[in-house]
Amino acid sequence: MTPQQQALIAEARSWIGTPYVHQFAVKGAGTDCLGLVRGLWRTLYGAEPEPVPAYSMDWSEPQGEERLWDAALRHFEPKPLEEEAPGDVILFRMRHNAVAKHLGVVANVGAHPSFIHAYARYGVVESALSVPWRRRIVARFQFPGGAV
Repeated sequence: MTPQQQALIAEARSWIGTPYVHQFAVKGAGTDCLGLVRGLWRTLYGAEPEPVPAYSMDWSEPQGEERLWDAALRHFEPKPLEEEAPGDVILFRMRHNAVAKHLGVVANVGAHPSFIHAYARYGVVESALSVPWRRRIVARFQFPGGAV
């Protein structure tokens, strides 16, 4: 793992225990999965790349629009799904045929893969990147400009 990857994972782990609060992005006070990634972005780059509009818990499911995926494509560098590395931002589709609306950051790869994410009712946690989670991954990204 590179020093940049180590620093990013350490920062993501420093968010563990932050309560889940929809639309928040404040370490220790409250965050959702997007807020965690926004907080990591602010640590790496300062200001966020664009204002985040209000969003509902169902994201854009009624419209069937991949808003989160589209935003990730605007600001992150896409990677092949099979090229897993610490610090990757992974996008999940939580239900078959639903829009992709959950994000996490890969913490460990190899024998004991894990990812850090903000999960409703649990807050920010590090979870095993188990087969059920892996099946839900639809896209993989890296932070831009070689930051990680």
